[in-house]
Amino acid sequence: MAFGFVTIAHIVGAVFSIIELGLSGYVASSYWWRSPDIINFIIFNSVWSLLVLAYVGLTPLYMTRLFHKLVSLGLLVITTIFWFAGAIALAVFVGHPRCGANTVCGSGQAAVAFAFFLWAIFTFLTVLDALEAMRSRGHNTNVKANHAYPGA
Repeated sequence: MAFGFVTIAHIVGAVFSIIELGLSGYVASSYWWRSPDIINFIIFNSVWSLLVLAYVGLTPLYMTRLFHKLVSLGLLVITTIFWFAGAIALAVFVGHPRCGANTVCGSGQAAVAFAFFLWAIFTFLTVLDALEAMRSRGHNTNVKANHAYPGA
């Protein structure tokens, strides 16, 4: 089975979202009473991204009546904005500490890296989806024209 760039980006995005969920969950568990809001937002982003990827990747294949291109584009735009804001805020929160053997600190730095990777993946998916929406705007690209005579 040959996978295209979009399918590979969906798979990598899902795997990176699960990794980000684990890293940010580990950082959140290191706080005794209440984890910082940015860590909670990154956990939300990870779960949100998995839900968006499920809609964008699986709905056109198995539930075509529930899929709409503009909803897909809107969800990808929102997710891209969420990851950009979350990655910047997490980078500011973590800063540039010297972690040494502190695993929570190292997990925070890895969470920043994966947040920026996820932002790049969702930016790529958003651009491709926007180009597809612009290309197929106003007409159905799946139906070929049936001309009355050859050469028309």
